[in-house]
Amino acid sequence: MKKIDLLKQTIIDKVFIKNRDEQIDTNENPNAWILDFRRITMMGIYADLISDIFYDEYQSSYPFQLCTLEVAGIPLTTSLMTKFFYKGHHDINAFYIRKSRKKNGLMRMVEGTINSNKIILIDDINCTGNTFWRQIEVLEQLGHTVDSVWSIIKYHDNDYYKRFTDRGIKVKSLFDLNDFTKNLGIKNINTLSPKPPVMPFKSLWKFSGEKPSYGYVQAKSQPILCEDKIYMGLDNRTFIAINQSDGSVAWRYEVGYSFGKKGIFSDPVLYKNLIIFGSCDGNVYALNKDTGERVWVCFEGDYIGSSPAIATDLGIIFIGLEYGILKKSGGIIALNAETGKTIWLDNTHAAATSASPLYIQKHNLLVLGYDDGVLKTYNAQKGTLLWSFTAHGKMFKDNYSYVSSLKSKAIYDEHNDNIIFGSLDGNLYILSRKNGALQHKYTCEFGIYSSPIILNNKVYFSSVDKKIHCLNLTDFKTVFVKIIDNTRIFSSPTIINNRLYIGTNAGRLHELSLLTGESLGYFQTTERITNQLVYNPKNDLYFLPTYANEIYCLKQNNSKIN
Repeated sequence: MKKIDLLKQTIIDKVFIKNRDEQIDTNENPNAWILDFRRITMMGIYADLISDIFYDEYQSSYPFQLCTLEVAGIPLTTSLMTKFFYKGHHDINAFYIRKSRKKNGLMRMVEGTINSNKIILIDDINCTGNTFWRQIEVLEQLGHTVDSVWSIIKYHDNDYYKRFTDRGIKVKSLFDLNDFTKNLGIKNINTLSPKPPVMPFKSLWKFSGEKPSYGYVQAKSQPILCEDKIYMGLDNRTFIAINQSDGSVAWRYEVGYSFGKKGIFSDPVLYKNLIIFGSCDGNVYALNKDTGERVWVCFEGDYIGSSPAIATDLGIIFIGLEYGILKKSGGIIALNAETGKTIWLDNTHAAATSASPLYIQKHNLLVLGYDDGVLKTYNAQKGTLLWSFTAHGKMFKDNYSYVSSLKSKAIYDEHNDNIIFGSLDGNLYILSRKNGALQHKYTCEFGIYSSPIILNNKVYFSSVDKKIHCLNLTDFKTVFVKIIDNTRIFSSPTIINNRLYIGTNAGRLHELSLLTGESLGYFQTTERITNQLVYNPKNDLYFLPTYANEIYCLKQNNSKIN
């Protein structure tokens, strides 16, 4: 039997799995099926067979190097590399790309060494092509080009993979799924799979700041827009104003040093001609928005990761504080926005303050969550405590303590007069604004780091359970729950032009349907996305930050290139 025919029979016997034989997810259709190539790519005899076939196909094309995405493609790529080595090509090279950058050690995105030879991307299956597309975007941003993508089976004809061929990337495979129709009785996957993903944006320019803190995977400083500038804090202790037209830096301001090499995680706010933000050096800064010159500074805290809330009607800035002194861990300060002078201060809370305050002008109310799961409300002008609530859901144990921390900003549901916020205990809480009475508690599988958003009496929120959730605020029934990328989500959703946008740890900005949560397309970046997309309707430009001190300027891709 020919090697290719032997491999085909092996796939039929060992790789093709039907739901009637083994449970596939929660699918109840007995005819549902899946291809599990790990059953053969990690067995020597079959790995050697695949490698022989690949060698016969590609030996005349050498030299090249091999690349894959973690983790399923690593055994296959290693086998192919080893075959070429033992056939005398001792300079054969392979490397792999992480789904997201490692958070410790060398904090690499690419593991291995990339040389100057052409690159072939390797995987067992090529269905939508999304796995390959992630690698292409990473490599192109590193200055490399991809020659071809190769898989054992591709699910579609080449017309489906037009986005690859349009870039001059060849799409190759040993088999098409249609090669197995007669043997397995399965329908052509082209009738079953979604259309090729739409690329809703194209990048006009990209700003890259220096020395990002890759180890901190969390929402960092959220960019804000004013006229023709973007204002943004970086985790390298620099606050910058960027020109929206081309990404050049208009001015920069450097803050002091802080514990853990953190810089600026606080979101800025605009007040008249001032741009105001907190810093991990413990200070609150007010800079002239046009020149970057310092107007005032408040030295009250030891550390500030909280973002300011502005009460324009009162001329007051509110921001959470953290202290390094025993029994004086957290608090909140109200500052005169013009001068930075203290109006009132509460530094009595026993836990730190990571979250950001919410100001509700209609009720003269200030809302702030603390790291011990306590949510407090204050009279905004006087600072007197009105009521408090303690998150009380399931608890997750980390290396140090039981946590139900409140890490993000609460929001106000004016229609129902409720306050809504998420907790690391995995719950979204809905409280009465009047007295803090619990109206509803919605439980996710894991914690919520992000802030929710409301539209048309529905609340949208994300969680590190890798999902985006939508809840009806009239009857508290779930509208939809969607897994996004199968990676953790730290960013908060945002709604722009009747579309829902969310960034993920896979470096993808997803455009979703507000009604169903279904994907309408995505934009791929190299690094994790932990903050929100920002839109300027005046120039129709979108600005996308990543956690690595980057910001992309995006334009809608009206041509809908796939």
